[in-house]
Amino acid sequence: MGRAKLLSWIVLTGVTTLLPFRPQAQTNCEEGAGPLRKVEPTGISAQEIIKRFSEQEKIFKEAQTHYTYTMEVTVQTLQGEDVDGEFRRLSQISYNQGKKNALVVFAPQSTLTRISLSKQDFDDIDNRSPFVLTPEDLPQYSVLYLGQQKVDQLETYVFEVAPRQLESGKRYFQGKVWVETHDVAVVKSCGRTVPDEDPQAKKKKKRKPSDENISPTLVTYREQFEDKYWFPTYIRADEILHFMYGDSCHVREVIKYTKYKRADSNSSTVSNARPQ
Repeated sequence: MGRAKLLSWIVLTGVTTLLPFRPQAQTNCEEGAGPLRKVEPTGISAQEIIKRFSEQEKIFKEAQTHYTYTMEVTVQTLQGEDVDGEFRRLSQISYNQGKKNALVVFAPQSTLTRISLSKQDFDDIDNRSPFVLTPEDLPQYSVLYLGQQKVDQLETYVFEVAPRQLESGKRYFQGKVWVETHDVAVVKSCGRTVPDEDPQAKKKKKRKPSDENISPTLVTYREQFEDKYWFPTYIRADEILHFMYGDSCHVREVIKYTKYKRADSNSSTVSNARPQ
């Protein structure tokens, strides 16, 4: 295992079916974090931090293509405390010359009725979660330094990230990233994919929530592997989505990444070993 990791997911993954019920059903980006200190970084400029962590993101993104791992997706709808619909999918992820391959090994029949998962939803889950901000992506975003904050046992710099402009047909991240001060690497992010699909933009008039694409706020935790790579391990959302043509719907979403193993060696699995 690596030198450090975030602890929030250890508490959260002790349950079998996602997360405890929360009356307000609002993803808490600040969970596990101390107060934000609005101080300037010492010995390094905010712009240099942005440059360095984006370079790290590119390295991590490439390094991940040399691993296999499992990806478990669960999406639930709730009425009060009761789960009334669920989608589950367990996939084995591998890469061939940098191209991602997903082998679905478990996918029971979905029982979701009040919402449906669109092609855009699956694209967000499979290709935009978690958010990765490489040097090539930086020109598309405004990145604003907010201050410093302790997240579990890690000291971090906090940045607000938003698209500079929204281009038709493209999807963007809007939210915050937490950058560990020692490695200058992203260890946590929290935000949503924008823009939502505008129902009025379609010729066909939409009148039910399952026809609308609304993205929940997702919080992503990463963990350090081989003392150098910060890979995603846990993504979650707990949100009440408000639809234009229909009732609101309480949605929980969890994505777990486990059993990381180098594909180009005979080494044993370097999975995040989660305490029981």
